[in-house]
Amino acid sequence: MPSPAQTLRLAEVLGALSLATDLANGNPLETALRTCLLAVELARGAGGSEQEVADAYDAAMLRYVGCTAFAPEEAAAMGDDIASKQLYAPVDFGRKTELLAPTLLRLGRGTGPLKRARVVAGALVTARRTYDTMARSTCEVAVRLAARLGMGAGVTEALGQLYERWDGKGAPGDSEGESLSFVARVLHVACAAEVHHRLGGAEAARDMVRRRGGSHFDPRVARAFEKHAPELLGRLEAPSVWDAVLAAEPGKRPAEDAARLEDVARAFADFVDLKSPYTLGHSSGVAALAEASGRAAGLDEATCTSLRRAGLLHDLGRVSVPTNLWDKPGPLNAAEWERVRLHPYYTERVLARSPLLAPLGALAGAHHERLDGSGYHRNAPAALLTLPARILAAADCYHALTEARPHRPAHTPDDAARELEAEVSARRLDAEASRAVLEAAGHRARRKRGAWPAGLSDREVEVLRLVARGCSNKEVAQQLSISARTVQHHTVHIYDKLCVSTRAAAALFAMENDLLKT
Repeated sequence: MPSPAQTLRLAEVLGALSLATDLANGNPLETALRTCLLAVELARGAGGSEQEVADAYDAAMLRYVGCTAFAPEEAAAMGDDIASKQLYAPVDFGRKTELLAPTLLRLGRGTGPLKRARVVAGALVTARRTYDTMARSTCEVAVRLAARLGMGAGVTEALGQLYERWDGKGAPGDSEGESLSFVARVLHVACAAEVHHRLGGAEAARDMVRRRGGSHFDPRVARAFEKHAPELLGRLEAPSVWDAVLAAEPGKRPAEDAARLEDVARAFADFVDLKSPYTLGHSSGVAALAEASGRAAGLDEATCTSLRRAGLLHDLGRVSVPTNLWDKPGPLNAAEWERVRLHPYYTERVLARSPLLAPLGALAGAHHERLDGSGYHRNAPAALLTLPARILAAADCYHALTEARPHRPAHTPDDAARELEAEVSARRLDAEASRAVLEAAGHRARRKRGAWPAGLSDREVEVLRLVARGCSNKEVAQQLSISARTVQHHTVHIYDKLCVSTRAAAALFAMENDLLKT
């Protein structure tokens, strides 16, 4: 494989990875980029400082980076989490009448009359509580991931106020009016304008901004949008939105050391793995195992680095599939299986947009290919699969076997090894690659007791692992043979120690600190 590049342009890398956040919301590709174009020009038109314009650029690029935080809860409540995001994207949540029509007429459509009735009834009863929890979870995770990406206070503050409103009727309801950051107020208009322009054209976007000025939107920013609307919306008609976004980067930040790619890849790996409680820590686990397996196979350092990075990013396309399919305990039907089969394709396409990431795309996109041509998405035969691709496929297979899935418990390492060897015997996985994976898996060091971060105790780590995966207090109590009251006591202390307030943020902390392996 080619040697990794020595420098990176952060805007280019984040721009490519923003395509994954589009997929997670069911949006057309380049939705976040279109929002970015609107936000940066609107920030200028509304009188923002150069720093505020720069912050608007980055915040818009990362607008949807927290969107997987609430996916498990959203899927449990509404079925298809991606469809529900699309359903409510144009809605003004400050107007109950706007909420009723999509809820009564379209929510849960296609799920059968009884299930749909339960979904709609549940949505009507718990709408405000669900919305508040979604907003808090999404913002908390977005802020944390943005900080890991090196974003400044102006960006993280805006991402923490994504669902607030000028009139104070937003969620979680901590800010309103002038207490909202300027960048957040710009994002509110830019995000909604992009949606309505895409769905109804320029006039629809302008009408929406006029209606929401003074309620959802800062009236000053709304007036600036109206004043500059032709130029702002005209930007969305650029022949290449990608080129326009890169050209619009404020200040033209100097190229950074390519080592920053590691931080970006790890942040987006966790963004993906939050999609389901069953996949928490999966991408970072595959990355570590693939890198160690490359070394066990005698590959050079550059290839091992590429294996690690491809492992971190291999499941980007997973976010394009609704969570209720990933968490389905029974077999998938033909249509559901087809959506799953496409996720490596989307991984490859997202990575292909950046010259720095493109070399990883072919490798990451091949993680479900098999030597006999039975894999996906290309059904590639053995002759087209390089040794690094074979190692990544074996590492992903082994690591997934050691994790619980909705249709089976986790395999023990010995059982996983036997399953891997059976795949080799069936000539689906490569023998050399699988031997390297098993050698690497047998020498993974365990964390010493007493070394937990944030002052967590052994018991608190046990509780955190289960809470992160969505277990209720009662379920945690049953698994650990303690009372539900004790679990609640531990959970309060855990959240205090981690400085978080939602399950999603606690799960993100657990992944960041490698706490999910027993």
